[in-house]
Amino acid sequence: MSRTKTTEGGHSCPSREVGTIPTEIGTIAADWRIAPLDVVCELPQYGFTASAEAKGNVRFLRITDITGSGVKWPTVPFCECPEKELGKYRLASGDIVFARIGATTGKSYLITNPPPSVFASYLIRVRAKREIYPAFLSQFFRSDAYWRQVDAQKNANLKKGVSGSVLKTLLVPVPPLPEQRKIAGVLGVVQRAMEQQERLLALTAELKKALLHQLFTAGLRGEAQKQTDLGPVPESWQVATLEDAAVAFDYGTSVKCEHGKAGVPVLRIPNVVGGSIDLSDLKHGQPKRSELEQLRLRDGDLLFVRTNGVLENAGRCALYRSELDGCYFASYLIRVRVDSSKVLPAFVNEYARTEQGRRFLSGRAIRTADGKFNINSGTLKRVLLPLPSIEEQKEVVRQLDLVERKLKLHQRKHATVTALFRTLLHQLMTAQIRVHDLDLPELETTTQG
Repeated sequence: MSRTKTTEGGHSCPSREVGTIPTEIGTIAADWRIAPLDVVCELPQYGFTASAEAKGNVRFLRITDITGSGVKWPTVPFCECPEKELGKYRLASGDIVFARIGATTGKSYLITNPPPSVFASYLIRVRAKREIYPAFLSQFFRSDAYWRQVDAQKNANLKKGVSGSVLKTLLVPVPPLPEQRKIAGVLGVVQRAMEQQERLLALTAELKKALLHQLFTAGLRGEAQKQTDLGPVPESWQVATLEDAAVAFDYGTSVKCEHGKAGVPVLRIPNVVGGSIDLSDLKHGQPKRSELEQLRLRDGDLLFVRTNGVLENAGRCALYRSELDGCYFASYLIRVRVDSSKVLPAFVNEYARTEQGRRFLSGRAIRTADGKFNINSGTLKRVLLPLPSIEEQKEVVRQLDLVERKLKLHQRKHATVTALFRTLLHQLMTAQIRVHDLDLPELETTTQG
């Protein structure tokens, strides 16, 4: 048996007696409703127009102050807001601000415990009424149902922005308030775990960066340093060119590559990432007969990006560790094969990720007519390398590998918890699962009040 469910604001949809019901924004539970944003929230408010200053009577929150990890209020600039305007623009806990233009258009941020502050004119504030819980609403603004509505409006808007008039017509689900609180609580727990992994990722990346600098300038033994064309290195280390330590420099195949299994795997620029080979966007092609033996990759081969639209990426390096048998490489890459009795491939790969190594390569890139930056085998041959003994190279690589393993562990954990958050967000907001069916007693105390 079916009936018609009418939403606040005059929106109607067919309904069934049990389970979920379809609406304009997707399925919701039978005991929920949907409503336009301006029914459950105060009218959207544009921000204060002013210039950011080093001093002022309030903090001045701008789009650029809102990052993926939130707002670092101590770094937010000030402005001078007249007393008569403070009531209109002052931020409070539970406010939600939206980026209305720019690269982050449509993204929102829930304000919690702000210092005395106002929001800038490129932000729009939404303030919830009593019938909707701000943290629940904030999570809805991360959902596919929200983004589908925003994207549809942006596509109809020549400037691709989000306005107050767009926001107030958005349809939002409105479960009973206790359920809103519990949904927000569940998603908040997973979100905090996700943010913790983001912090650990950032800290571990900083550790790796500091360790790279320390090991390639001071070495392992605390010995005195000497000045070289590379800068300071330990006295016992030598400096040589990559040509001195290499046995071959080769350009890749220019064969056309496509997704699918026809031909052999061919590594391209997107596969050279962060010192490692990334196989997530792998294409296949059929090299010429003359290339089949010459260009086949071997364990320990180094691949350098020879052309890129971003200067810092010209010369990006990755070490091939036999991730895939029978693999080749494309013409926008240069393979370097080194004499492992002189230098370990992994040592070169790590050095190429230091600031010194990256600067050497990108600083010698040539800009082409199409705006890209190129390096060639001649540039690579002139790269200067610090050369400690093979035993010390092994220890440098071992220490850096320990940190790299920790970094990859945090990346996997972050990917897992992010996937969990997205799944829960979708299923809870569409009532595919109900929060009261989850066995989460520890959330009872955190979702009250």
